[in-house]
Amino acid sequence: MIIKTEEEREILREGGRRLGTYLKELASMVAPGVSAKELETCALELIASQGDEPAFKGHKDRPSDTPYPSSLCVSVNDVIVHSPGSDNGAVFADGDIVKLDFGIKHRGLYTDHAITVIAGTKRDPEDVRMIRLAHEALEAGIAQARVGNTTGDIGHAVEEIARKNKLGFPKNLAGHGVGKQVHEEPHVPNFGAPGTGERLVEGLVIAIEPMFTLGSGTLYVDKDGYSYRTKDGSRTAHVEHTVIVTKDGPDVITRV
Repeated sequence: MIIKTEEEREILREGGRRLGTYLKELASMVAPGVSAKELETCALELIASQGDEPAFKGHKDRPSDTPYPSSLCVSVNDVIVHSPGSDNGAVFADGDIVKLDFGIKHRGLYTDHAITVIAGTKRDPEDVRMIRLAHEALEAGIAQARVGNTTGDIGHAVEEIARKNKLGFPKNLAGHGVGKQVHEEPHVPNFGAPGTGERLVEGLVIAIEPMFTLGSGTLYVDKDGYSYRTKDGSRTAHVEHTVIVTKDGPDVITRV
């Protein structure tokens, strides 16, 4: 989406603020013994109480797709994205890496946000390091979201951190445009060469979402048809913000 009016900008900013608040509350609930289904139920209750709608539940990228069954993606350990919290049966154990990916529709416009947290007190240093570096990569990508730069500049910034720190990064998943729809152009990969890809223009709304693994980064889709898992069973991290490209630099609207 390219913002055309100040009203659109304010709707997106308010939607992003709300989404950031919702996801912060959901993340605080992650603990050993808590289920993904409980988080899904809470997510729906939170947004309904404020008059918002889930972005993912019922979503189809193509008319032939099966509608996505959940409002919240809850992906654990070797699952990196897209596992439906409503259906996956996950119950968190101490030390699990839990990725929460959530989107809402606020007054007709969409925002998207993801965080990674560890359940309980058992914290593997490599897991903690990977999550820290995923956030570092997200900030590096955001810093490149400026008028005149390209999607390749964003991807290169993310890829540099992965390669420098010997982390895997999937090449078949990426960030994307957002706003009028859940997924829009442009494609925003987590790798690339500076100056390549789509040019970033003022008012463009994009979701930047680094994904790292402790292994090779090669993925497969699980038998549920949604969950992306690492082929080598390695653990994963995923973080995401919705960003408006402005003449004054990146406006991170899901940060709270």
